[in-house]
Amino acid sequence: MVAAHITVNGKVTPISPAAPHTTALDFLRERGLTGSKEGCAEGECGACSILVARPGVDKPTDWVAVNACLAPVAALDGQEIVTSEGLATPGAPGKAPTLHPVQEEMAVRGGSQCGYCTPGFVCSMAAEYYRPGRCAHADGAEGTEAQVGGDSEHGPNGFDLHALSGNLCRCTGYRPIRDAAFAVGAPAEGDPLAQRREQSAPDAAVTEYAQDDSVFLRPGTLSGVLEVLRERPEAVVVAGSTDWGVEVNIRSRRAECVVAVDRLPELRELREESDHVEIGAALTLTEIERRLDGRVPLLAELFPQFASRLIRNSATLGGNLGTGSPIGDSPPVLLALEASLVLAGADGEREVPLADYFTGYRQSVRRPGELIRAVRIPLPLAPVTAFHKIAKRRFDDISSVAVAFALEIEDGVVAKARIGLGGVAATPIRALATEAALEGKPWSTDTVEAAAQVLQAQGTPMNDHRASAGYRSAMLGQSLLKLYAQTTEAVSS
Repeated sequence: MVAAHITVNGKVTPISPAAPHTTALDFLRERGLTGSKEGCAEGECGACSILVARPGVDKPTDWVAVNACLAPVAALDGQEIVTSEGLATPGAPGKAPTLHPVQEEMAVRGGSQCGYCTPGFVCSMAAEYYRPGRCAHADGAEGTEAQVGGDSEHGPNGFDLHALSGNLCRCTGYRPIRDAAFAVGAPAEGDPLAQRREQSAPDAAVTEYAQDDSVFLRPGTLSGVLEVLRERPEAVVVAGSTDWGVEVNIRSRRAECVVAVDRLPELRELREESDHVEIGAALTLTEIERRLDGRVPLLAELFPQFASRLIRNSATLGGNLGTGSPIGDSPPVLLALEASLVLAGADGEREVPLADYFTGYRQSVRRPGELIRAVRIPLPLAPVTAFHKIAKRRFDDISSVAVAFALEIEDGVVAKARIGLGGVAATPIRALATEAALEGKPWSTDTVEAAAQVLQAQGTPMNDHRASAGYRSAMLGQSLLKLYAQTTEAVSS
């Protein structure tokens, strides 16, 4: 087995002697690459952003921005990364390097003051700069306030500001950063990182990296993972590490054995059958979003509100469901879609409706040694859907309440209602009483107002620093009234 290593800015770098729990951020900084910074250590500020070469959706390779503070360095074994230092082109001896176009635009447009957050912004911006399908300026106009063909969140150069939703700046202000993002053109002919997209991304390395008394494992097959879990049921299973990374950084959690499943082929399929859509549990949310391309509208509404692009580039449905958190954003949506989970174990597979999956706070019917292999969403889809996330910030925040609706309305009558709730009980739940209050009734003001009163009483909301129990209950009722106001015209037309 080849010794664990990472290609960093074109240079092969051994991982040893880093401990298996060491983050990519700490690994890089210990080797003098201090552009990446630790701001929050939980994936909320983006100061640690780096680029990783991953299998592409539209090209053989995508340059994907991720939080280096969350990823275990061992999870990048055999992979290729670029830091903010690696974006510039080295100059001749005695000469300064040539700035990368995104670095140049950040400099000339005043997008940096103290500079702490700047390298992270630059890496996230570079990932969007190299995104296949992003349109460059057609007329050479600069992407400032005169946004010909753009809007407040998309520049005329095709730059999607959601690419920067996970990057925070506390002193510059976002206008010059946005101006820089909207000013970049297309990659120049011969741009090495643009050319790199035409070659395949590195294969997932089969990893067994041990130091001291801990080990990081990445078996090459699902059967290999299940065998490890049979022998070591205490092992921590990770995909994007967006949850486990926080535990390591903030709570100083350590594990004797960590098993990575993020690159298992059996967990990375997306199939659309005649009666269901099957989504691999280890596909990242960004990959799902781009591959489905809006064909499951309720998921399409969820994705922009799920954390940030940096998190979605690593987070998976399997991980979000596997943690069992009552405030995860995907469970309410998947409950409304009547999804089921395919659980794989050493003795075979079984399918469990998501409505029956959660049994208590962070507890489920998943047995020791089992993994979530896939999520199945039945077809056809309900025509009236909505996802309402109530949080203190519009993006990159944890839900106080999350509500997902999927309704079938025929001739003005609610034929079927499915409502998923998060943040109002020890587990994500279906609003069964509210569904019953709607089904068979006319989709009318009287019906909705009566059902909203029922919805307010669903669950057992609690008081905490995010919201009071009373506020959570009130938001449940308001969410149904909002849905009615938003959809009445569409349903009647």
